[in-house]
Amino acid sequence: MVYFVGAGCGAADLITVRGMKLLEQADVIIYAGSLVNPQLLDYAKEDCQIYNSATMTLEEVMEVMLAASKQGKSIVRLHTGEPSIYGAVQEQMHILDENNIEYESCPGVSACFGAAAALNLEYTLPEVSQSLIITRMAGRTTVPEKESIESFAAHGASMAIYLSSGMMAELSERLVAGGYKEDTPAAIVYKASWPEEEKYICTVGTLAETADAHGIKNLAVVLVGDVIAKSGYALSKLYSADFETGFRPVK
Repeated sequence: MVYFVGAGCGAADLITVRGMKLLEQADVIIYAGSLVNPQLLDYAKEDCQIYNSATMTLEEVMEVMLAASKQGKSIVRLHTGEPSIYGAVQEQMHILDENNIEYESCPGVSACFGAAAALNLEYTLPEVSQSLIITRMAGRTTVPEKESIESFAAHGASMAIYLSSGMMAELSERLVAGGYKEDTPAAIVYKASWPEEEKYICTVGTLAETADAHGIKNLAVVLVGDVIAKSGYALSKLYSADFETGFRPVK
């Protein structure tokens, strides 16, 4: 069996209990060494075979998976954050399907949620924003034209932008072109939940300036939206005395 496990966004204790137990039981672990906290490998048993996929191609990763599966071994494919977001897992699963190999997924904490925790931030404040857009700018990997930064910015919702911290000036320009004002609150969170975490509150117009001032060129998630100001929101109806729920009558 192959288990695709989300390692979380950095801190070793942010992996799920299920993910930790899968690591403890694994005969083979293939981990994304460029991003996954190596401390997670401490959960592995002594005779576990460990491979760093940062130095491997897709074909080499799958060769290890297929060979270990044929031997009846338990395999953990350890991806950074939450594998369903920019995890490149579907292409691996497709090959496993072709070879009739069973697999399961174990979710993890993605960087945007680690960043929100670092800032004690709620993305969905009543009457400010009730939506979170997770996206990225085009780089070496393209983005569908209909999913441009400008088209998402037009909604004015909360945004978490991945894999774009090396293109802050362009990102800022495109956010403004899409509809955000230059003074819209923004934040840069570098390596959320890692010991070296850094976090900076700024505005859409000062994203590039802020990143340059602190030498941030990668490994950061950019947050945009009025929720970052933590003001101007309505109280939740769920806890209002005049709002009846299935557990509490109107008081």
